[in-house]
Formats: sequence, C-alpha cells, structure tokens
Amino acid sequence: MPGLALAAEYAPDRRYLFVEASQKRSAFLKEAVEALGLSARVQVLASRAEILGRAANFRATVDVVVARGFGPPAVTAECAAPFLKVGGVLICSEPPSEAVGERRWKGDVSLVGLGPPRGAQSGGFNFELLEQVALCSDRFPRRDGIPRKRPLFT
Repeated sequence: MPGLALAAEYAPDRRYLFVEASQKRSAFLKEAVEALGLSARVQVLASRAEILGRAANFRATVDVVVARGFGPPAVTAECAAPFLKVGGVLICSEPPSEAVGERRWKGDVSLVGLGPPRGAQSGGFNFELLEQVALCSDRFPRRDGIPRKRPLFT
C-alpha cells in the first residue's frame, strides 16, 4: 500500500516495480494501479523478490523500491537492492511504534550496495530511505528463503 500512495503523489518521474508474493494482493495492486492511471510507470509482479532479483531483466532497472517492512532489515535490503539502479532509493516503512532509525537498520547495508539509512517521517508514519550507491553484487539475492534463514547482518 505505501507504494500506491508514493506512485500516485510523489516522484512522478520515477518508475516503480511492485513485487507481491500473494496472488490475491498482487491482483488488487494491479487493479489499483490501473484505476489510478499509473500503468505507464508502475509494474506489478506476482512473485518473490528473491526470484525476480536474480533475473537479468529486473536487475538495476528501477528508481524506487518500496518495502512495507516485510522482514528484518537484512532481508529487506538483500531482496530490494538488486532491483535498484545506482542512485535509486529503497523506501522502507517502519512500525509506527518505533522511533525513526531507532532499532532496525544497524547492519552493513553496503554489502548489497546501499548507502546508510536516513530516517524520515510523513503523516505519522516512519520510513527509512537508503540510496543505492553501487550496483548490487550478482551474489544477491541468495536462493528463495535463504535471506530470512541466514541474514547478512543482524
């Protein structure tokens, strides 16, 4: 959901790729993107990020990745970074109960080419913004499920 709001209201010059593993949520997102007239710059794919992130036609192709805090920072970073162009941004929504930058993003995100996180708030929501400062190594993401089982950092 944060991706829909961002694509509709902010950065109209950016391309978005929504990756959703759930078929039901993916179908909803596709309908919403169409209804909002965002189809020209927002693509919705029903798949796992670990799978798409290894596909050559998706690597380093998007400007913005929005994650709704689906896992620990190491998992989110490893799954998101392969999609980003250098200069692209990972926007990760954080739990509302946590102070910006408080707990989650303490590991070495440079392993996947990301720069240090910058906390932000908007409308009562907390976000971490991470810029892709170098291309993500072809080693990442690792096979489906491995980032969660063996995170790169804690």
